[in-house]
Amino acid sequence: MEEGKIEEKSYYFSNRDLRKLIVPMIIEQFLAVLVGMSDSIMVATEGEHAVSGVSLVDTIFILLIYLFAAMATGGAVVAGQYIGQDNHKKANQAVNQLILFTAISSMVVMGIIYLGRNLILHNVFGDIEANVMEAAKTYLMIVSASIPFIALYNAGAAVFRTQGNAKVPMHLSIIMNTINVCGNAILIFGFGMGVAGAALATLTSRMFAGIGITWLLRSPSLMLHLEKPFSFRMDGGMLKKIAYIGVPNGLENGMFQLGKVMVLSMVATFGTASIAANAVANVLATFQVLPGLSVGMAVITVCSRCVGAGDYDMARFYTRKILKLVHVLTAVFTAVILLALPVVMHLYNLSPEAMEYTKKILWWHGVIAIFLWPEAFTLANTLRAASDVKYCMILSIVSMWVFRIGFSYIIAVKMGWGVFGVWVAMTIDWVVRAALFILRYRGTRWYHGAVS
Repeated sequence: MEEGKIEEKSYYFSNRDLRKLIVPMIIEQFLAVLVGMSDSIMVATEGEHAVSGVSLVDTIFILLIYLFAAMATGGAVVAGQYIGQDNHKKANQAVNQLILFTAISSMVVMGIIYLGRNLILHNVFGDIEANVMEAAKTYLMIVSASIPFIALYNAGAAVFRTQGNAKVPMHLSIIMNTINVCGNAILIFGFGMGVAGAALATLTSRMFAGIGITWLLRSPSLMLHLEKPFSFRMDGGMLKKIAYIGVPNGLENGMFQLGKVMVLSMVATFGTASIAANAVANVLATFQVLPGLSVGMAVITVCSRCVGAGDYDMARFYTRKILKLVHVLTAVFTAVILLALPVVMHLYNLSPEAMEYTKKILWWHGVIAIFLWPEAFTLANTLRAASDVKYCMILSIVSMWVFRIGFSYIIAVKMGWGVFGVWVAMTIDWVVRAALFILRYRGTRWYHGAVS
C-alpha cells in the first residue's frame, strides 16, 4: 500500500503512543546496562580476575534470561494478536498461562544449574586461572537463586508492554537497579565482600522486581491481568499457541547464547587481558546498540496487534518508522560511547594490553552497528509478531554457527587475530542476517495469520 493511502487509515498507535511505549523502554534498558557497567567497575576494584570470573558466569545467566524472554515474547505475541482481534478473555488466558509456565520452568532450571554447577564451571570454561575460577564459582552459587525472579520479571514486563504500558516495568527497573547499585556499594566497599557482595546485591534486586511485577499484574483494572483466584491448571491448548512462538524463539536465543559461550571459551584461551577486554567491550557495546535492544519489544507489541487485525500494510508502516528511529539513535549512542571511551576504560582499572583490545573492538563494533544492527536484529521482530518464527530460528541458528562461530575459529584462532577476530566474525554474522531478513520482509511469505 502506498504511503499516502496508509495516512488515510486510523492508526493503531499514534506517535504519542509510540513515544509512551519506546521512551520508557530505552530508559529501562539504559539503566540496566548502566548498572551492569557500574557492577563491573565496582567488581574491577578486586582485580581483573574478578571481572573475568563474573563475566564468564554472566554469559550463562544471559543465556537463561534470553530463554525465558523468548517464552515471554511468545506470550506477548499471542496476547497482542488477541487484543488486535478484540478478544480480551483469551488474551488474559494467555497471560495466566505464561506466568504459570514461567514460574514452574524457572524453578526447574534453577535446580538443574545447582546440580550441574561443576559441569558448567569446569567443562564449559575449561582451564582458566585459579583465581578466575574461584570468583566464577562464588558468583554462580549465589546468583543462581535469582533465576525464578528475573524470569517472572521479564514475563510480567512483556505483558505490561503488550498492553501499551511500558512505565510500570521502567519504574520497577529503576528501583531494582537502585537496589543493585546501592547493594554493591555497601557490600563490596563497606563490608569488603567482593564478588559475593555483587552477587547478593543482584539476587536481592531481582527478588524485588520479580515479586513486585507479579503483584501488580493482579489488578483487574488492567487490560491484561492475572485471574483471581489464580488458576494453577495448565491449559494445553493455550500453552501450545504460546510455545509455537516461544519455543522456536527460545531455541534461537538459546543457540545464539550457547554460541556466545563457545566463543567465550575461545576467548578464555587468549589470557586474562583478553577475557577482561571482552567483558568490558560487551558492556560498552551493549550501550552502542541499546536503542535496538530497547525497541525490539515495541516492534512485537505494535506489529502483533496489526497482525491480529489482519493489517499487514500497517505492520510494514510501523516497521519502517521504527527502523529509521533505531538507525539514528544507534549512531547517537555509538558516538557518545566512542567519545567517552578514554575516560570509561580507565574506570575499569584495565591493563594497557586490555585497554588497547577494548578500544579496537568498540570502534569496529560501533561503526558496523550503525549500518547493520537494526536490519540484523530489530527487523526480525516484525516477522516474529506475524508468527514467522521458524524462518527466524533457522536463519539465526545457521548464521550463528556457520559464520560467527566458524569464522571466530578461523580468524581469531587460526589467523591469530585473538579476541578482536571474534568480534570481526560477529559482524560477518550480522551481514548475513541483515541480507536474509530484508529479503524475507520484502516478500509476503511471512504472512502467517493470527492465532484463533
